[in-house]
Amino acid sequence: FPTAEAARCDDGRPRLRPPRPPSPVHDAIAAMVGDAGVGKTSLMNQYVNSKFSSQNKATIGADFLTKEVMVEDRLVTMQIWDTAGQERFQSLGVAFYRGADCCVLVFDVNLPKTFENLDSWRDEFLIQAGPRDPDNFPFVVLGNKIDLEDQRRISTKRAMTWCTLKGNIPYFETSAKENVEVEQAFHTIAKNALKQENDVDLGFPPPSAIKLHDPPPKQKKGCC
Repeated sequence: FPTAEAARCDDGRPRLRPPRPPSPVHDAIAAMVGDAGVGKTSLMNQYVNSKFSSQNKATIGADFLTKEVMVEDRLVTMQIWDTAGQERFQSLGVAFYRGADCCVLVFDVNLPKTFENLDSWRDEFLIQAGPRDPDNFPFVVLGNKIDLEDQRRISTKRAMTWCTLKGNIPYFETSAKENVEVEQAFHTIAKNALKQENDVDLGFPPPSAIKLHDPPPKQKKGCC
């Protein structure tokens, strides 16, 4: 018998292939943190909507977008949380750290202070998120706004050295405006988030079996 791919209609046209069964969808959550103005919102919008605007307002609390991507033949629904960078709004944003599968640390390569604050952002995330294995929780660092080359203050070497000392954190130099390395960075974020989500699922012991028809254990009577 001919296969589905080889089968043809009576008029000679090839038959359509039968639809493949839908792949299971995996969920993964990434939280973006960093100082105000480093481009977290712009990076998220460039990745999800392929759009850039220089008129983004400061994030209050947190905002999020979702995007379905394929990671190693698995369909993943990425939920990307853009958290507030301004100090007066940070207390609203930290509520969204818990449950994240990956943390994205963002700084502006043209503003040294935003790079120097990465330690504080990383430490605060680990405190608020409380991951089961903080030493191996996945981070990704994005050095943004590399399109402003004549204003650059943080070198690639300095940023990569920091990432190496923090456990070989993946590092990408991006431009949300010019769409440089944005897709590649978020693919790594999705991959690491998915791995973390799977590791957490595997880390929980299976629930103990409950037999519905067994009689309850008899209570021992005291001597008094």
